[in-house]
Amino acid sequence: MFSFLKRDKPQDDADAARWTLRLREGLAATRARLSRISALFGAGRRIDEALFEELETVLLSCDVGVEATAYLLQRTREIAGRERLEDASRLREALKTMLLELLAPLQQPLDVSRARPFVILMAGVNGSGKTTTIGKLAKLFLSEGRTVLLAAGDTFRAAAREQLESWGRRSGVSVVSQRDGETAAVVYDAMQSALAKNIDVVIADTAGRLPTQTHLMEEIKKVKRVIAKVIPEAPHEVLLVLDANNGQNAVSQVKAFDAALGVSGLIVTKLDGSARGGAIAAIARNKAIPMRFIGVGEGIDDLRAFDARQFVEVLFE
Repeated sequence: MFSFLKRDKPQDDADAARWTLRLREGLAATRARLSRISALFGAGRRIDEALFEELETVLLSCDVGVEATAYLLQRTREIAGRERLEDASRLREALKTMLLELLAPLQQPLDVSRARPFVILMAGVNGSGKTTTIGKLAKLFLSEGRTVLLAAGDTFRAAAREQLESWGRRSGVSVVSQRDGETAAVVYDAMQSALAKNIDVVIADTAGRLPTQTHLMEEIKKVKRVIAKVIPEAPHEVLLVLDANNGQNAVSQVKAFDAALGVSGLIVTKLDGSARGGAIAAIARNKAIPMRFIGVGEGIDDLRAFDARQFVEVLFE
């Protein structure tokens, strides 16, 4: 059944290769800063305190964050001492291993098959790329053979509804919207429509908001309650979209939105426009919420599930 949706292995391999290339290009700025590590770990250099101080500077410049940087330095020091390493060139692989250990717990793919309709509530600050990300998610779920419905719940930002409808047309999915009305009403209509049409996945957009905007945070809490009134166990996923350009501010956003909504998954966008890819490590050390997806461009296919090993390997190429 649905055999026409299955890809053969050569096509899968080609798709994986294209994504690896996009990821490599997207992380170019972060990789450029991390390339200084290769110089630090050059053959013949001895392991001393000066080396660790320089390594600290490099990691902080990539927005790895104070806590994650301290953790990585401590663990790298432990390996150097335990294995009695003297040549700095042997520390490079040790650092990669420690970074992978830090990021691996974030690698938890989103399973939308555990409910029908599976309801996703999207949140994020203004300009994080939330609406664009919704369009990419819709395309991704469609490629898996699922039916998708979008709820244009961003009723505050001018042209937000039109933007989501444009993504809907590009992806070939229906969008529930209202010209006038509050977010909760739009999302309620979408939920009812999804139940009537037996839709697989519902993605509800909401207005961008800062964690300090109490009235808007209360409004999105109301949306969450409205969803639960229609389907008691929903939303099944609360996804917070983070802009990689915000660096360390992403950590505080995660904490604030999680406290208000109970965030179950993260998406980091715009990694291609930032040298702050290390912020993912900062998030992992401070609030290890699953990193569901990462985005490295504006194209509709430029969003994929987070793969910790691939991410680290590309960073250290």
